[in-house]
Amino acid sequence: MLGLKLPTDPRWANIAEKNIEEILIDHAYCEQKAASTAISLIVSFPEYEGVVTKMTELVQEEMSHFKMVHDLIKDKGITMGRDRKDHYVIALLKFFPKGGSRVTQLVHRLLYAGLIEARSCERFRLLSEQLEDKYLRQFYRKLMISEANHYTLFLKLARKYGDEQEVNQKWQDLLEYEAGIMKNLGQHESIHG
Repeated sequence: MLGLKLPTDPRWANIAEKNIEEILIDHAYCEQKAASTAISLIVSFPEYEGVVTKMTELVQEEMSHFKMVHDLIKDKGITMGRDRKDHYVIALLKFFPKGGSRVTQLVHRLLYAGLIEARSCERFRLLSEQLEDKYLRQFYRKLMISEANHYTLFLKLARKYGDEQEVNQKWQDLLEYEAGIMKNLGQHESIHG
């Protein structure tokens, strides 16, 4: 369903399990960044009413996810600490050239966001299937479903505002590029690493 060209090595779930505190902290920051991305799209593209409406809803949902993860972190007595760089996202954002028309910029940002959500969904699925902790398995199962909905939302918006055939080609090209990034990731205790 997600169309990812290179699945995560299932051993990543073992790394995540052994470093669950780090995973939870990184996950909390991912939810913050997802909300921030939605806000940025509203601020950058206010003339696209459909984007503004959907991103307003998404901001609320992402912040509710942040609260859920943050509450879990507090319950476990973990301190969040400072945010770390997300090397996956940094590498991903190098794919599309800067500039272009406003529609092109919007489509590129929507495709990036969609792919990040798709990869998060795939990682959450692994956690929901492989973690020993039953509560965390259920927790990640629920979030996996949300991430799948977010992924499809971003793709639908990109296809709505951009030329569908061009958007579909860009999506496939981005998926291929992302597979190359993933070859070097999967050994770290982060959601995308």
